[in-house]
Amino acid sequence: MAIDRRQLIVDAAAKSFSLFGYKATTMDGVAKIANVGKGTIYTFFTNKEELFQEIMNRMIGDMKRLAEKAIDPERKFFDNLNAALELLLDFREEHELALKLSQEMREIGTPMALEGLQQLERAVVRYIASQVKAAVEKGEIKPCEPELTAFVMLKLYMALTVDWKKTHEPLKKEEVSLRLRFYLEQGLAPA
Repeated sequence: MAIDRRQLIVDAAAKSFSLFGYKATTMDGVAKIANVGKGTIYTFFTNKEELFQEIMNRMIGDMKRLAEKAIDPERKFFDNLNAALELLLDFREEHELALKLSQEMREIGTPMALEGLQQLERAVVRYIASQVKAAVEKGEIKPCEPELTAFVMLKLYMALTVDWKKTHEPLKKEEVSLRLRFYLEQGLAPA
């Protein structure tokens, strides 16, 4: 059985970026982890940025597949939205690379770490926007601008799950779901 050197390099790079962050990952380090010569890496990838982008693309693909598993065509839009956001947030909180990029951004402010985190956010917003568009077409929600609406939905979810617990008792998942529905589906205005 032939060794897939490209896959070996990608796996080694993912490990290095997850352990050391973007800034501290070197092509020499990736070569050592992959147990290949540094030149072998350059037969597949031009530079560290290209290798990093490969890792980000794979992570975004994994996130999309995970979110798609949460979607049930028999459920209402807001139930699917909550289920998908919950899985995506869990993925981001458990995925070592996302955690390391967040830490690197806080501590060093590495531009590529920021770019990686922004790519993740854009991918989630695009996915939610596609679900918003489908819900509008089905008549489940009012016509709206899908990308802006998706951005607001994601930020509201992040505020309820991540930001709130910085200064308050964390909300239980059921409470987050109820609040998300309240603000997005029912609204604050009296009936």
